[in-house]
Amino acid sequence: MFVKKTIRDINLKGKSVLLRTDYNVPIKNGQITDDYRIVQSLDTIKYLLNQNSKIVICSHLGRPQGKPNPEFSLFPVAKRLQELLDKPVEFVTDCIGDKVENAKQKLTSGHILLLENLRFHKEEENNDQNFAHELAKYSEVFVQDAFGVVHRSHASTSAITKELPSVAGFLLEKEVDIISEVLKNPKRPLATIVGGAKVSDKIDIINRFVEIADFMAIGGAMANTFLAALGIEIGRSIYDKQDIPIAKDILAKVAKTKKARDFIFCLPFDGVVSKKMAPNINTRIVDWSTNVISDIESYPKKPSIQTAKIAEDELILDIGPFSGAFIAGALQLSNTLIWNGTMGVTEVQGYHDPVGPYAHGTDLIIQSLMGDFGKKPFSVVGGGDTVGYIESRHLNDAVNHLSTGGGASLELMSGHKLPGVEALLDK
Repeated sequence: MFVKKTIRDINLKGKSVLLRTDYNVPIKNGQITDDYRIVQSLDTIKYLLNQNSKIVICSHLGRPQGKPNPEFSLFPVAKRLQELLDKPVEFVTDCIGDKVENAKQKLTSGHILLLENLRFHKEEENNDQNFAHELAKYSEVFVQDAFGVVHRSHASTSAITKELPSVAGFLLEKEVDIISEVLKNPKRPLATIVGGAKVSDKIDIINRFVEIADFMAIGGAMANTFLAALGIEIGRSIYDKQDIPIAKDILAKVAKTKKARDFIFCLPFDGVVSKKMAPNINTRIVDWSTNVISDIESYPKKPSIQTAKIAEDELILDIGPFSGAFIAGALQLSNTLIWNGTMGVTEVQGYHDPVGPYAHGTDLIIQSLMGDFGKKPFSVVGGGDTVGYIESRHLNDAVNHLSTGGGASLELMSGHKLPGVEALLDK
C-alpha cells in the first residue's frame, strides 16, 4: 500500500498546484505518434479540475542538453492535452522567468497552464535549488505524477519538495502500488523475463528474480554474454566481455537455486542470426539447444562440444522460434508475468513485415499475453524498449499494466527506493 500522501490526503480546493507529469512522448514532424503517457495523466488532472485548482504543469521531453531546442518543445503536447480534456490549455515558451510568472498570476481557478520543457535549462538535471525555487513561485502545493523520472534526483523530483508541500498523483500511486504488490504477493507460478543489452545494467533485477520467480527467461543482447560464459560460440554478436564474470556468478546462483527449489531458468536455445543488422538481409536460425540445456543443468562443469555453430561473421539478433515457443508455453502455465526488456532488435522495421525481422521473439511473448494460446496471465511490463515496442504496435491492451517508467520501473523491480517518491510527505 502506498505510504506517501496523495492528492486525496490534502486540501486542494482553489489551490495553486504545480503538477509534474511525464510527457516524454514520441513526436515525429511535430505530431505525437503515441499519447499513452498523456492519457495516463488525465485522472490526476481531472481530479484537480474538480477541486477548482489552478494547475501549472511541468514536464520534460527528450534530451535537449540543457538549452532550448524547437525539436523538443512541449507545444504539441499542449495541443493534444487540450483535445483530450476538451478544455483550453495555455502554453508558455519557458518554465521560469518573467513571462512564466505573468502567466501564472493570470491563471484562474479550474484552468491549466503547461510550461515549456524543463530540460531547456541545465539546472533541472543538476537538481539546482534556485531553479526549483523559481519553478515553485506562485504555487501552494506540488504534485508528483511523473513515475518515469522519480528514480532521478532532479530539480522537479527532489529540490522542488523543499519548496512546497509535496504529494503524489494517481498515476504515481498506481505505478508504485501495482509493481510493489506483484513483487511482494504474486499469484503463482510467477514468470519473469529480462532482456536488454548489458548484464551489469540489470544485475540487481536478475538477482531478485532468481530469488522470487518460478520461471525466468533471459533475452536480448545480454543473453549473448551468458552464452559466451557457457562457451557457446556467438560470432560477432554484441556482448560485454567485462560482464562475463557477472554472468558466471549469476549462473552459479541459478544452479544453487535449482537445487534448493523448483525453478526454471531459460537462456535462448536458438537464435535468428544474420551477417548484418538490416531489414533486407538474409537471416537463418541456428539451434544450439542441447548445449545450453545441458550446460545450465550441470553448471559449472566444462561445456559440451557445440554441434550447431554460429559463423564468425554472424550476429544473434533475436531469440529463435524454439526459444520463443518455450517461453510462450511457460507463460501458459503461469499466473503472473513481470517483463523488462525485449528479446531482440525490435527497432529494425521490415519492408513487408509489420513485426520486423528481429522482433518475432518479442511478438510471440505479446501474443501469449493476449491470450492467443489460451491462458492470459496477469502481466506487468516495464522498461523503455519493451513499452516502446508495445506502444508502436498499438498493443497496449495486451498487458494488464504497462508502466510509464523505464528506469523507474527497473529500479522498483530491483528493490531500490525511488528518490522522487521518498521525498514526498508521509501519510
